[in-house]
Amino acid sequence: MQTINQLLCQVLESRQLNRIVFAGKRRKSIEYKRMTMRPVTIKGELMYQAEYQYDKKVTHKNISSFEAVDFALAAIADDFKQINILTETEDIQILAAKPSKPRITRTVLDKKRVAASLDHDRKKHYIIEDGKPCDFLIKLGVMDKDGHVFDKHYSKFRQINRFLEIVDNALDSLPKDRTLRIIDFGCGKSYLTFALYYYLCILHDRDVKIVGLDLKEDVIAFCNKTAKELNYSGLEFLTGDIADYQSDGADMVVTLHACDTATDYALINAVQWNSRVILSVPCCQHQLFSQIDNKASQPMLKHGIIKDKFTELLTDGLRGLKLEANGYDVDMIEFTSLEHTSKNIMIRAVLNPESTKETRDMADAQYEILRDMYHVSPEIDKL
Repeated sequence: MQTINQLLCQVLESRQLNRIVFAGKRRKSIEYKRMTMRPVTIKGELMYQAEYQYDKKVTHKNISSFEAVDFALAAIADDFKQINILTETEDIQILAAKPSKPRITRTVLDKKRVAASLDHDRKKHYIIEDGKPCDFLIKLGVMDKDGHVFDKHYSKFRQINRFLEIVDNALDSLPKDRTLRIIDFGCGKSYLTFALYYYLCILHDRDVKIVGLDLKEDVIAFCNKTAKELNYSGLEFLTGDIADYQSDGADMVVTLHACDTATDYALINAVQWNSRVILSVPCCQHQLFSQIDNKASQPMLKHGIIKDKFTELLTDGLRGLKLEANGYDVDMIEFTSLEHTSKNIMIRAVLNPESTKETRDMADAQYEILRDMYHVSPEIDKL
């Protein structure tokens, strides 16, 4: 990769980049089919924007200039085999089936290419648009009656749309020939639960049955009242504990702010039901903090703040492996932080009917090695 690294450094330092196009997926499991990276200026600072092209949508991610080379190298190593670099003066093609031995072709242009536009003021496309009335957002005070998002709620508006992008990406994994059954564990004020109903039932005309579960009786009463006023007949809210909840199953399980082991109980339920899709943003992972014991890591773990962050990552890593061991394809993706927590890792798990015993056994073995290495007994062990 050293050759590619040097080439990328030269191109970016020259400030002549128009765009980089990444194509030729390394694995069929990669959800986006192409990625384009181009320079942009945001608040006067040079950055790079990655545009991910899926079959039915496009998403974006902004990368700081000092992270750009590492970001591109990771995309080459993990996701794409063919890279086309377009600068103002030449076209560079990299064929990197083996990143350690890339084939590089450089063609000088007869005519100078137009410089890349660094303008970043283009309006972002959202699934739910600003300026277009949306009944539940008006009802919940995010929009005015004309569909304009209130400034103080714009972060909530972006969070809702980010969540719907993730749901949209998993839509093909859900049944299409019957009523969709969905449970939102720890639904809270239910902005995202209402958004899920709106997206599936109103935008996609799907027949759905969504249940929101939470411990707070006043919140549940408000949500049921709101659902009734909106005529969301397939949406109901119940008061209850995740650990005690009984159901005959769900196609999708959502748990976006369940604290500590409540996340584990939600995942355990989902796996027992063979739920097709699981979307979980864990919160407040305290269980392993008092358990973790590893002599090699002690110089790091003696610092409380590092120990806290490390045990959070260890907890989620173990959860992901246990889901893989039960036949799920698992991704850890970035999700917009909730208003009451800075946690922004989402566990996205999609049931893979073609998962092999070898793959499941490998994940289970990796889980046991990691668990035993740190001498912990996580709640997800109950799977």
